[in-house]
Amino acid sequence: MGNRLTQIATRTGDAGTTGLGNNERVSKDSLRIHALGDVDELNSHIGLLLCEPLPDGVRTLLVEVQHQLFNLGGELSIPGFELLKPAAVLALDEALAEHNAALPRLQEFILPAGTRAAAQAHVCRTVARRAERTVVALGAAEALNDAPRQYLNRLSDLMFVLARVLNRMDGGDDVYWKSERLAKQENATE
Repeated sequence: MGNRLTQIATRTGDAGTTGLGNNERVSKDSLRIHALGDVDELNSHIGLLLCEPLPDGVRTLLVEVQHQLFNLGGELSIPGFELLKPAAVLALDEALAEHNAALPRLQEFILPAGTRAAAQAHVCRTVARRAERTVVALGAAEALNDAPRQYLNRLSDLMFVLARVLNRMDGGDDVYWKSERLAKQENATE
């Protein structure tokens, strides 16, 4: 990896470029930098979620996710390098299965709402989806490993499931979308 920063204000980016982990300089507007920024933003939102009261297992899971997102960012910062392992994707699959098994089946769409922790998990979900789209775009332009794309895909699903878990933490429930179609059907059967 490239040199670790010992000072923050280096002024090397004043011309609109930034350094990758392999010391290559690229435009701050490149797809690779957009992907790095989206992953960094996602990690920051997860950090904000960790400020909320959470079940211990969810907290431990999210801390591990933050470390894996750092690996993902490191991989994105060094073209051709692998830091995020397929085992990280498998760990998300296992967490998804575990947490989803405890939830009732969805009967309707839900809104990104409820408790503050659940709403923040939904923000994480949407930022993960954006990061995934950016990584897909980067992968169409340059060779990338599969794990970063797969990890972000699974993580967005996991954040949806965790939002549902967090809404139930203190006896709450999902916030359901009030579909006009369903309302008409309910009124017709009454």
